[in-house]
Amino acid sequence: MTTAVTTAAGAVKLKPKEYRSAIEPTWCPGCGDYAVTAAICNALSANGVDPDNAVIVSGIGCSSRLPLWMRTFGFHSAHGRAIPVAVGMKVSRPELTIAVTIGDGDAFAIGGNHIPNAARRNIDMTLIVMDNGVYGLTKNQNSPTSREGLPGSLMPFGNIDAPINVLAFLLTYGATFVAQAFAGNPKQTGEIIGRAMTHKGFSYVNVLSPCPTFNKVDTFEYYRPRVQDIPADHDTGDLLKAIGIAEHALDHQKNPEGKVPIGLLYQTQKPVFAEKVDALKTKYKGTDTPDWEKILDGYKGH
Repeated sequence: MTTAVTTAAGAVKLKPKEYRSAIEPTWCPGCGDYAVTAAICNALSANGVDPDNAVIVSGIGCSSRLPLWMRTFGFHSAHGRAIPVAVGMKVSRPELTIAVTIGDGDAFAIGGNHIPNAARRNIDMTLIVMDNGVYGLTKNQNSPTSREGLPGSLMPFGNIDAPINVLAFLLTYGATFVAQAFAGNPKQTGEIIGRAMTHKGFSYVNVLSPCPTFNKVDTFEYYRPRVQDIPADHDTGDLLKAIGIAEHALDHQKNPEGKVPIGLLYQTQKPVFAEKVDALKTKYKGTDTPDWEKILDGYKGH
């Protein structure tokens, strides 16, 4: 194992490859998740994150194997429950760098009820969704982000449901950092994830990560001519403009060519959950080491 060299500022100097474990990924050849893994390693290296102070939490699905390939601490949780596990870690160990890596089905179907609460509380963590528009591990079912008409094993004649607008979803529920990236550009994806990890608050990165095995429509070849960087003069502090970009992307009448926005849509600063808790402790003279005997005595006679 490579020994991390700590700098005066507390950061460590590790090359991206030194954040990888000895376990080789087992994804299908051509899977976008390989590039996402490389991007996360680039982000951790650029930010000087000590792998001993970082945790990657995942759920169930192809993308949720990612912690196995990493040298950081990892937690492979139950389907749809990665976010509350990560929230518990951050609340109990606020000094840790916490990232969640899950797929679109895990995030927005069985786990969709956890995103609004983590976002509105502004938990200081990063949610990275590897969005391939399909359930891959269970062999080709339509997911909440599947486009209309996409065939799946349970809908062989094509998906009849409209996809969730995930960017608008996160913006509406109060995420303080919302961005989108494309696995076909791992360098840019790493830069976006790196910014998300340094953001103080709940940060979200939706990574378009094609599945070459089951999604034959939303491929790398499909995305390359359609992805476009969000204009440099976009005001990332304007929530309404960010929602407008998100809505325009899925509006077939206004966006007939299917252009896909890439980059930072929105960022703002608000008190994080831990700061609010600390403020309550100060106001009411709370402590992290309560007098349990006194608390238990309060129940006597009841």
